Amino acid sequence: MSNFKGSIKETAGAAEEELGEAIGNDKMAVDGRKLRNEGRIEKGKLPKVNPVGSEKP
Repeated sequence: MSNFKGSIKETAGAAEEELGEAIGNDKMAVDGRKLRNEGRIEKGKLPKVNPVGSEKP
């Protein structure tokens, strides 16, 4: 069950992070990254540690 919840958290967090970046809301992007990382940890993955927005070209 935690794998399912982790997937939802990771997906919702990624969406919130992307939206925050798109509209220039840094707090939303950081909050999304936190939720995304919670989900990744629950799924047994390593959290993303690079700065928010640094993967964009």
